[in-house]
Amino acid sequence: METIIAILILVTGATHMKNGEQTGVWLEEFALPYMQFQKEGYAITVATINGGKVPIDPRSLEAQKPEWKEAINALENATPLKKIDVNRYAAVYMPGGHGTMFDLAEDKQVKTTLAAFAEAQKVVSAVCHGPAALVDVKLKDGTYLVEGKKVTSFTNDEEKAAGFTEKMPFLLESKLKEQGASFVAQPNWSNHVIVDGNLITGQNPQSSEALAKAIIKKIKTK
Repeated sequence: METIIAILILVTGATHMKNGEQTGVWLEEFALPYMQFQKEGYAITVATINGGKVPIDPRSLEAQKPEWKEAINALENATPLKKIDVNRYAAVYMPGGHGTMFDLAEDKQVKTTLAAFAEAQKVVSAVCHGPAALVDVKLKDGTYLVEGKKVTSFTNDEEKAAGFTEKMPFLLESKLKEQGASFVAQPNWSNHVIVDGNLITGQNPQSSEALAKAIIKKIKTK
């Protein structure tokens, strides 16, 4: 009997930035990979730190398409992270949205969960602001998860172009570099994905589908 591959999609549960502006998950970054994973027949679990209805960044709703309906429905009732058994999953994927900077970036349970995925040689992946979840993740040897790894994320230049530099608790590119990552950026809004071993990262919303395909390719080689 064929084993069904399971994927954990860990998304932000943050509804607002510290200035009160609405935020949440960036819909395209969730929906496109969700559809790719579904096409492969993977079992998908959507989780947030506390579970429940996932907030969607209202700015990302403009791009929504009818074929995203099933993915959007999957955001109605996320599983609380504490109920997740890492052993069940081949990979974890974190889509972005500025919300990640306000919860996934600083939650201790997120850090221990991602360290467990990495230590078990499972795929750890994120796009745009999703790599905020990788910040402060330490492995058993005391090193940062991103230390010495090639990574990308929403860049400082993209943050500036989007007008969000002053609204963020930190700049993601700068923080990843501080923690020893070898940060690789392409021009703003480029479709750009970096694969370094089991760590797969994408730069921005435009990279979402390519990132999902890279995740699937990595799972198939394992």
